[in-house]
Amino acid sequence: MKILQTVLLILFGIYITAQENYVQINGNTNINSFKCTNNTFKTSTGTYTLNEKQLPNIALKVEDFDCRNKIMTSDFQKTLSAEEYPYMTIKFISMDKAKTVYNAQIEVKMMNRSKTYNITFCSENGKLTGKRIVKFSDFNIKPPKKMGGMIVVKDELNLVFALAAH
Repeated sequence: MKILQTVLLILFGIYITAQENYVQINGNTNINSFKCTNNTFKTSTGTYTLNEKQLPNIALKVEDFDCRNKIMTSDFQKTLSAEEYPYMTIKFISMDKAKTVYNAQIEVKMMNRSKTYNITFCSENGKLTGKRIVKFSDFNIKPPKKMGGMIVVKDELNLVFALAAH
């Protein structure tokens, strides 16, 4: 049993460190929570360069988000109209460094609607991490309901970023 735990810890640790870049959307329903992650995007060098002349512009395929549940993933992709709008984009408009944090202004575009947000990224071990609360309603998306309205997705989402950067 102890050997199995050690092997699982090693494999899980490798999985986490291999996941350099990801965008995660965390949300809640009236009965549960969900987490949908896209970690399939990368740059040619593997890391993003952060300077005023070259800020990241990230195109995320909506169909590449994985909610770790086939039905939930399908519902998520339908909610974001993946067939009609296959990409969600995150464009960095500006970024200022202040000690160990970066203050950025980003534009998130989903379903041909854009919204600008301010976000603070922390820098640690060559990785920038940040979070921002967004809402379905920011993009004129009605939060989905299932089972005749018995399950209701809340409007508020937590958008989480992790980018390998220098």
